[in-house]
Amino acid sequence: MRCGIYSLAGLVRNELLQNPLSGDVFIFIGKRSNQIRLLQWDRDGFAMYCKRLEQGTFQWPKPDKQQESAGTQQGGLLVTDQELMLILKGIQLESVKLRKRFQLKV
Repeated sequence: MRCGIYSLAGLVRNELLQNPLSGDVFIFIGKRSNQIRLLQWDRDGFAMYCKRLEQGTFQWPKPDKQQESAGTQQGGLLVTDQELMLILKGIQLESVKLRKRFQLKV
């Protein structure tokens, strides 16, 4: 987790084959899963959020059936804003049961 803003933007462009200037939030979790970095282009510059846990680890969500069948993009995984908040709060994602809501299919 020594990478800075421009190194992470390079990873997004070269490894994930995504545009780091899209405004999407890109999530990076360290090897030991106790550090997380969020990278986002904010209209006029990059914003990066870093958090290191003193105890415990962050948990990656498992891909849902739709993402498994479509295949993830070069190791990337789409995460909703609710899942991101649960990851940051340290809630075990397998134990969460979300109620059904309308979702516009694009």
